[in-house]
This record gives sequence, structure tokens and C-alpha cells, in this order.
Amino acid sequence: MYKKVKQMSLHDEIQPTKEFFIGEETEWEEVGPGLKRQMMGYDGKIMLVKVKFDTGAVGVMHKHYHSQVTYVESGEFEMTIGDEVRTLKGGDSFYIPVKVMHGCVCTKPGVLIDVFSPAREDFLGFEQLDL
Repeated sequence: MYKKVKQMSLHDEIQPTKEFFIGEETEWEEVGPGLKRQMMGYDGKIMLVKVKFDTGAVGVMHKHYHSQVTYVESGEFEMTIGDEVRTLKGGDSFYIPVKVMHGCVCTKPGVLIDVFSPAREDFLGFEQLDL
């Protein structure tokens, strides 16, 4: 009889954050011109990130294997997902299918609230897995 052994992955090794995050007490990280992010909580399975954009800031076109849902807290963004481009503003949201090219340009300063599953290992200093 064979015993099934669970394979460990990088996401199993990501330590969960504390339970509460206070916006004023949580550091912002510069990630590009006119672009900052604030990690608001995660474990290996899920991650919440706030991203602040100045007018003209670009979320460069990219793709990843993580599921992503984003809420537009404020501002206005020209969002590209695959071949479709839409203008989104505060109160809107979008879903990005796995491994689909996407990116945005901020046309009015604002904040996006990103949720990823599993957690974005590359945001935590690890090399992004190629799944």
C-alpha cells in the first residue's frame, strides 16, 4: 500500500500576516513612476493589495497565473484585458482571467484594490512561479 505524500509548494511556506492592518500605519512601497502599493494582508492562498496611481502612471502589460479581481476605489483608468479596452472609474471592478495579458493607464489619480489567489509570491521577494 502506498501512502500519498502532499507536495509542498512555495505558497505553503508563505507566513500569514497579522490580522489587522491600519492604513495610516501600513507602509507604501514605490513600484514605479507615480505608482505605490500597500500590502494589506495575505497568506499563501490569498492577498489583498492597495495600489495608488498618479495621473499618467502605467500598470505595464503583463500576465500571471494568479486569479485576480480588482475594485476601483477611486480615480479613472484605461484598462486593457486581452484585446478589450475599457474606461473604469471609482465603484467599478474587473476580473482578469489566468494568464491573460492586462495593464492600465491612470487618467485621473486613484486607487485600485487588488485581490490575488494564490498570493503574488513576486510581491514578497520570491521569483514568480511559472505555472
